[in-house]
Amino acid sequence: MQGEESLQILVGTESDSFPLMEIRSREVEASDQWDYVLVADRQTQQSLEQKERLQEFLGELQRKGFHLKVGLCPAGVEEEAGEFQGQCMTCALATGDRPVAVDEGGAMHSGTEGPMWLPQMVEDQKRVFFGIRADSRIFDLYQTLLVDSEGPAPSDKLVRSEPVPAATRIRIVNFILTCKTAAGDTFEALVKDKVFETRFPLHKREEKLRKWARWRSMFREQPIDEIRNYFGEKVALYFAWLGWYTYMLVPAALVGLIVFLSGFALFDASQISKEICEAHTIVMCPLGDHTGSYHLLSETCTFAKLTHLFDNEGTVLFAFFMALWATVFLEIWKRQRAQVVLHWDLYGWDEEQEEMALELINSPDYELRPHRHSYVRSMLILVLSLFMICLIIGMAHVLVVYRVLAAALFSSFLEKQVTTAVVVTGALVHYMMIVIMTKVNRFMALKLCDLEKPRTFSERESTFTMKFFSLQFFVHFSSLIYVAFILGRINGHPGKSTRLAGLWKLEECHLSGCMMDLFVQMAIIMGLKQTLSNCVEYFRPWLVHKCHTIWTIKHNCGSQEPELREWRHNVLLNPVTTFSLFDEFMEMMIQYGFTTIFVAAFPLAPLLALFSNLVEIRLDAIKMVQLQRRLVPRKAKDIGTWLQVLETIGVLAVIANGMVIAFTSEFIPRVVYKYRYGPCRLNSSSEHDCLTGYVNHSLSVFHTKDFQDPIKKEGWENVTECRYRDYRDAHDYNHSEQFWFLLAIRLAFVILFEHVALCTKLVAAWFVPDVPQSVKNSVLREKFQALQKKMRCSSRSTEV
Repeated sequence: MQGEESLQILVGTESDSFPLMEIRSREVEASDQWDYVLVADRQTQQSLEQKERLQEFLGELQRKGFHLKVGLCPAGVEEEAGEFQGQCMTCALATGDRPVAVDEGGAMHSGTEGPMWLPQMVEDQKRVFFGIRADSRIFDLYQTLLVDSEGPAPSDKLVRSEPVPAATRIRIVNFILTCKTAAGDTFEALVKDKVFETRFPLHKREEKLRKWARWRSMFREQPIDEIRNYFGEKVALYFAWLGWYTYMLVPAALVGLIVFLSGFALFDASQISKEICEAHTIVMCPLGDHTGSYHLLSETCTFAKLTHLFDNEGTVLFAFFMALWATVFLEIWKRQRAQVVLHWDLYGWDEEQEEMALELINSPDYELRPHRHSYVRSMLILVLSLFMICLIIGMAHVLVVYRVLAAALFSSFLEKQVTTAVVVTGALVHYMMIVIMTKVNRFMALKLCDLEKPRTFSERESTFTMKFFSLQFFVHFSSLIYVAFILGRINGHPGKSTRLAGLWKLEECHLSGCMMDLFVQMAIIMGLKQTLSNCVEYFRPWLVHKCHTIWTIKHNCGSQEPELREWRHNVLLNPVTTFSLFDEFMEMMIQYGFTTIFVAAFPLAPLLALFSNLVEIRLDAIKMVQLQRRLVPRKAKDIGTWLQVLETIGVLAVIANGMVIAFTSEFIPRVVYKYRYGPCRLNSSSEHDCLTGYVNHSLSVFHTKDFQDPIKKEGWENVTECRYRDYRDAHDYNHSEQFWFLLAIRLAFVILFEHVALCTKLVAAWFVPDVPQSVKNSVLREKFQALQKKMRCSSRSTEV
C-alpha cells in the first residue's frame, strides 16, 4: 500500500535468540530511523486493564497517522508465519479498529481476530519495544500551516519537496505523544500506572558531535549548526550562550587576577598591615565566649596582609568594571543571537503560532484557549511565594544558630582557630541546605505554576523559571547576605553582648574584619559547589551507564539483531526529563550570580567560573551525546526568560557590590580617615603615609572593669582596657560621632556608586545595539523582495 508505514514491536529477552522480523514493511525513507521508541515492561502486562489501555493508546496513535509494523518471530519461522501475520496486520492497518497486541504468552491479537500464537517464543522476556514513525502527511500539514499566510500560496510540490529534519520530526511526534488521548490518558499517566516504562528518540552516530564530545576537544570551536540539527535550537542556543559567556570571562578573569595580585605587590608595604604587625602593645578584647581570653593585635598580622589582597583600592574599580562587563556581555550576546537566528531562518518565527499549529495537527477539533488572568490566583501565588521566601530566610537563621552553637562546641578543643572552623563548617552546612531546599523549591514552583494555570507549555516554562529562580536565589545568597551585611553588626559591645536565648553570644567577624569572612564563604561555596557539581554531574551518569553495560554483558543480553541491540543500548542510557536542559541553565545562572553579585569581595570569582565553564561545556557535551538518552529537540529563537534573569542579576550585582564596598570593606573608613582625620588632612604633601594612625583610630576602648564577669587569665591580670573594632565612646560605649559621620558617607557612596554604575550600564546598552545592522538589512531586504514578488504576481493577474 503506497505511503504505508508501520509500528514495530521488539521484545528484549534475556538471551535475545531470535532476530527481528519485518512484516509487510515498505522501503522507508533514507532517514529510515524511527521517530520514537516506546518501551513497556513485559512483567507489567499481566493485567487485562493494562493491556487494554496499551492497545487503546497505540490505536489512537494509529488513527492520528502513525502506521504499524510487527516483527516478533524467532529465527527460522519467518517464512511460515510471515504471510498470515502480514494479512492480519494489513487488516488492522486498513480498518484502524485496534492495534496488534502481544500478551504474556506470546499471542498476537489483531482487529477482531483470535489470538495468533508464535512458535518458539522466548518466555523470559524483559521489555517490549514499540518503534513508531509518523506518516509524512503529518509533516506536510505542519509545513503548510506554518507558511506565511500573507505570502503567495505555496505549491504542494514545493512543500513536499523539502525533507523534514529529524529534529523537527521528533519534536512533533513528542508533542503528540505528550497530549491527552480521547480517553483522558497521558503518556506520563500510563508510565505511572506501569502500562509503559519509558519513551525516547534514538541516538544516531554523528561523528562530528562525537569528536566534539571529547576532553581533547576542549579548546575547539563548537559545531553549533550540527548541535542544532541534532538536538534542536534550544540546546544549540544554550551551548552558543555558554560558549560566549566563557569567552567573555577571559577579560573579567584577567582583570580580577590583576586586582588580586596587585595586593601581593603591597603585601608588606601596606601602612595598615605594618601598624597591625607592629602593634605588640595593643590588647584586643575577647571576640566571644569561645575565646575567653585577650589577645594581641599583632597576632592578626598574617590575616591583615591576606585581607589586603582583596580589600584594596582596586576593589572599587573592579566592581565598577564588572557592572560594565555584565552589560557589554549581554548586549553583545543579543547581537550574536540575532546573527545565529537569522542564519537558521528563525528571525520571524512565532512560538505561539507554532504551538497552535501542533495542537491542530494533534487534534483538528482543538479549541483555542484564550489568555486569562485572575487577581485572586495572583494574590494567592504572591502570598505563597512570600511565605516560601520567609521560610528560606528562616532557614538562614538556622544557619546562624548553627554557627553560634558550633563556636561553643569547637571551643573545647580549638582555641585560636574557632572562627575559621565555624566559617568552614558553616559553608558546608549551607551547601547541604542548598541541596535540600532545591528539591523543595522545585516542588513548590511546580505547584505555583499549576495554580497559575498557564495557557501553553512555553508560558508554563517561563513562569516556572521565574518562580524557581527567585526561590533559589534566596537559598544560595541568604547566607552571603548575612555574612556581608549582618554578621558582627548586631552584637553589641564587650560587657553588653547580644546573646542567643540569653546564653550564647552571637558570632563575631573574623579578627581581620568581615571582609575575610565573606571572602572565605564565597571561596568555599563557589569552589565546593562547582567542583562537586561537576564531579556528580559527570560521574553519576557515567557510573550508571557503566553498571548497565557490565550487567548487560554479564547476563549475555547482547542481541545479534543490530536494530534491537541499538534500541537496548538507548534504553540503558541515563534518562532525560523536561528539566534536563533547565537544570543546566539554572546551574549557570547561579554561577553567574556568584561571579557578579559579590565579586567585590572575591575578585577571583571570574577566574574560577572560567575554569569551571571550560569543564562544564565538555561535561554537558559528553552527557548529551554519550551518557544520556537523546534530548527532545526544542525550537527557539532565544534563551527565553533566562535573558531577563541575567539582566536582573546585573542590576542586583551593582546594588550588592556597592553595599559590600560601603559596609563590609574598609574602603570608606580609610578614605574618610585619610582626608578628615589623618596626617594628610591639612597638608597633602606630608612626609608620613596618609593612613598613619588609622588602626588606632578605628579601634574603640573598653575598660575591663566593666565586664560583668571579669576575665582572669594568667598573664593578663594587669590589663585595664582592651580594644575592639567599632566606633564608640570610651565612657558610655554609645556610637561616636565618627560612626554617624561614616554611616552618612557610606549611604552617600552606595547611592552615588549605584547611580553612576546603572547610568553607565544604560549608556553601554544604548551604545551597543541589540541587533546588528547587517541582520536588520537582511530582514528588510527579504520583506522588500516578498513585496516585489507580490507586486509582479498582481501585475500578471491584472494583465490576464
